[in-house]
Amino acid sequence: MGKKKIVQKTEEEVLKEGELLKKTVTRQAERPAISSKKLDIGNIYIHASYNNTLVTVSDTKGNVIAWASAGSLGFSGPKKATPFAASKVIEAIAEKIGRTGPQNINIFVRGVGGGRESAIRSLANRGFNILSIKDVTPIPHNGPRPPKVRRV
Repeated sequence: MGKKKIVQKTEEEVLKEGELLKKTVTRQAERPAISSKKLDIGNIYIHASYNNTLVTVSDTKGNVIAWASAGSLGFSGPKKATPFAASKVIEAIAEKIGRTGPQNINIFVRGVGGGRESAIRSLANRGFNILSIKDVTPIPHNGPRPPKVRRV
């Protein structure tokens, strides 16, 4: 196995390394921090599937501000897709966005789960000013090519 070689740095190398560290620290300090500006208008995306309910809040450019799902709140199994779970998800989102989040919202609903209606009603009850509600559930127009006829 032999002896292990210990590398010793000279003073010049140590000084150069220190200067590099200072430069990177100052570069990171110069970057503007993401400020929590008060948003006026935002988008809320509700994905209500048969298995879960996901809610995402974003600004008008599409940058995500907050999100929550029934599974992340502790619901498990078929309870995640219930209207009660959807209302709890909206409650959690309203807490997260609090003072800085948008008060005027556009709602985009996707899916056919049980949490659709109750999520929209919960948003209205929470004091959000709803500008529009749009259903963006994907609909197949013709679907894939059918299989060939079976020959026996």
